[in-house]
Order: sequence, then C-alpha cells, then structure tokens
Amino acid sequence: RTPFEPIDSSIPKLANGMPAFFAEAAETEAVYKMLAVSQPAPAPETIAKLYRTTNITEKAHINSRWLDSSRSLLQQGVKEHDKLLLRFKYYTFHDIAPQADAVRVTQLYEQARWAVLLEETECTEEEMMVFAALQYHIGKVSLTEQFVASCPAMEDLDSALQCLEVKMEGESSADDMLETMTAPELHDYLKIFRPKRLTLKGYKQYWFTFKETTISYFKSKEESCKEPIQQMSLKGCEVAPDVSVAGQKFCIRLLIPGPEGMNEVYLRCEHEQQYSRWMAACRLASKGKTLADSSFSSEVQSIQSFLAMQKTTPSTNTAQTDESINTHSLVSPRYQKKYKPKQLTPRILEAYQNVAQLSLTDAVQRFLQIWQALPDFGLDEVLGIANNRLIRIDLSVGDVVKTWRYNTMRQWNVNWDIKQVAIEFDGNVNIAFSCVTADCKIVHEYIGGYIFMSTRGREQSNTLNEELFYKLTGGHEAL
Repeated sequence: RTPFEPIDSSIPKLANGMPAFFAEAAETEAVYKMLAVSQPAPAPETIAKLYRTTNITEKAHINSRWLDSSRSLLQQGVKEHDKLLLRFKYYTFHDIAPQADAVRVTQLYEQARWAVLLEETECTEEEMMVFAALQYHIGKVSLTEQFVASCPAMEDLDSALQCLEVKMEGESSADDMLETMTAPELHDYLKIFRPKRLTLKGYKQYWFTFKETTISYFKSKEESCKEPIQQMSLKGCEVAPDVSVAGQKFCIRLLIPGPEGMNEVYLRCEHEQQYSRWMAACRLASKGKTLADSSFSSEVQSIQSFLAMQKTTPSTNTAQTDESINTHSLVSPRYQKKYKPKQLTPRILEAYQNVAQLSLTDAVQRFLQIWQALPDFGLDEVLGIANNRLIRIDLSVGDVVKTWRYNTMRQWNVNWDIKQVAIEFDGNVNIAFSCVTADCKIVHEYIGGYIFMSTRGREQSNTLNEELFYKLTGGHEAL
C-alpha cells in the first residue's frame, strides 16, 4: 500500500454524504457504502481458521510478502482471480478526515482491529478489554449511525482554528521568549528499578527531575542542588507502559540506548495523574521533544482518557447479563483460552460503560489512538522497521537490543548484487546487514517510504510528490 490516497487539493467535496467521485454511479456508491461500514465479525469457527503468527520469525516472513510498489501487478506475476490483501504498509497517516474519508478510516480500523485479534500487536489484558468494549460499541452504533458529515460552518471553523494555531506558533512575544528561556520541568518522588542488574533489591525511591529530554535523580529533594546520582538522556529510547489500573500499578518501562546495547529501567509512579505527566514527558523526550512542546498537554489528556477507559464500574444494569456478545470476535485467542465467555462478557460490559456515550466517529478514532500507542505498533520484525526508527531484536527472547532513529541517519545504500544494506548515522555509527527472509528491496522500500513520509508537514499534507517517493523507494529501478 502506498501513501497515495484519493486526495484533492482540499478536502473532497461531498455529495449525498460521500466524496463526489463515489457518487458518480450507482455501482461506485454501493462500493462506498460497503467499504465505509465495519463488517460483522465472521463465525467463531471461521476466526479459528485464520492464520496467526506464533513467534517473531513468522511475523518476519509475513512482512517479506509485500509487493513492489514500483512495478505493476502483472510484472510481479499476479494473475486474474488471484487474491491479495490490501493493507496500509506505512504506519504514518496523513490527511485523515473522518467526515470526508469514511472508507479510509474504516479500513484502517479493520486493519488495527485484526492486528489486535490475531495478536500481531501485543497488548495487556486491561487494554484488550478496552479494545473489546470499543469493538462491541462500534458494532452496535454502526447499525444506526454514520461518520459525521461535514458542514460548511464546521469546515470554516476548522480552517479558522488551524490558521489561528499557525499564527500563534509563528509569533514570538516577550512572554514566549521568557517561557523558552525558563523551560518547564517535572519534579517528583518516583521509584526506580533496574531488572538486569544482579541484585535482589526492588524499587527504590529517589527525587527525580525531568528537564528538556533528560531525567536526573537524587537521594532526596534537599540534595537536588548537588550532583545527581545519575542522568539519563531519553533521546532515541523506547517507552512502554506497564500499568494495571485495577491493581493501582503505574509503571513506565524505558529501554535507553547505551554503548553496549539497551539499558532497561522501570519508573514507578504513585498515582495516575503523576504517571500521565511523566509518561507524556518520556514519550516526547524519546522523539527529541521537550516539555515546552505544544503537544505535551494533549499527550497527558490522551493518557488520562485511556486510563479512565480501563476503570471498571460494576453495575446492576441488565446489560451486564447480555448473552449476545460474541467474545470470540472481540478478544484474542490468548484470553479466550484464559477465560470462559461467561467470565469475559461481564468484564467487556464493564469496560463498555466507559465508552457507551461515544459517537461512532469518536469510538473509531479512540480505538486507533490506543492502537498507535501500543509498544509494538508499526513494528516489522526481525529487523524492526518502525515509522521513526530501526530496531535490532534478539530472536531468542524478543527483546530490543539496539535502536537507531531516522533523524540521525545520514545515508543508506544497497548492494543489490549481494543483497546487503548499509546505513550511516551521526557520530560515525555505521551498520550493515544482509536480508535473509525477505528481499532487500522490501527493506529499502520501507526505509525510503518512511523517510518520504517524514518530509510531509501539515502545510504540505495535500501535496504529494510521487516522483520523489519512487526515487526513495525504487532503488536501482527508480524513475
């Protein structure tokens, strides 16, 4: 799947509640209506027959089957009546407007949904219950509700807000300069744990400060004016949640790049408000952003919203005994084996109470947001190629060994004769690898595609340079 979608120079004009090019004929209108609605789940026995990967190696083999976007289907041996899977290949999404592109949003939701159900993307038990509740809710409201259609007034309002935001970002007042000079910081007592160290000790409490993209910790608040016990730069690190809302466990798992690989560190917060702030700060720092970034507040709110969805609120409502829930289509096999349907049903309905008031549009967008926040989102093993980094993974245990960010990449080259990829990063860091389970063209196309996507800012989101895309992904066959 290439990133080229049916996007005009502006949001497509609507006709009969759909983009105009779909409303030109009865046949295309019928196709739109079919693709714009989430389809009912197949029977449990059909789901049981669907292929599931059981280890990292099998996942790697799946990602070796992508077709070459620079060649036609006929050139790649695809014949009439052959079946192909149409999926989003690059996990960087632009121009998503639910009111104008219900088909694209629905198909993205279906891909996310089945990635969770078939365990292509790992998630915790509590996260699975939230996914199940959202699927159950989306299935119900899809019968009576459609994606919100846009209206001229709302489009004008959206445009005005975007212009205002751009204007505000461009202005530099004395207050803005003062805020930049006095960048915000976080200060809290947290607990830290390093599981790979040869020690039986657990979490130990220290006074932590978060400034720019660096965490420092001290023996106590009173000693924070002295040299810290340690400083940890989070640029390029991996950040993952380790949370149990029911058990009041709010931990942050960090994999921090070091000279000898990735250093694993756990930070434990006292409550969800503290966790939300520190988790948001860690996520931004991993991307090289500071607390002064405008997205910090929205990141905190997103985390708090997700935590609220995981809270259980038992009720005597009659819906709690709803026997119509097909749990096989809502949770992955791991939890089907762990619990019986009569155990899963009340848990899903408890989580459902937290999302029951969402509209169809909001429910689908919330599902996608949670999916994108999962640690394994957009990761293609065994050399992990994510939307912003390369990851080396230890096959024996599945742990991350090393991470390289695209924003530190200087160049990459492919030796097509021996099928070897060589990449140069800042700091005289050079890596080279041979492709074993996939053609190196697939790896090259992934890297080139993500580099292309990173060049697209919001102000350029409606302009697509196809020639540049094929130059970055086409290799020796480039235009």
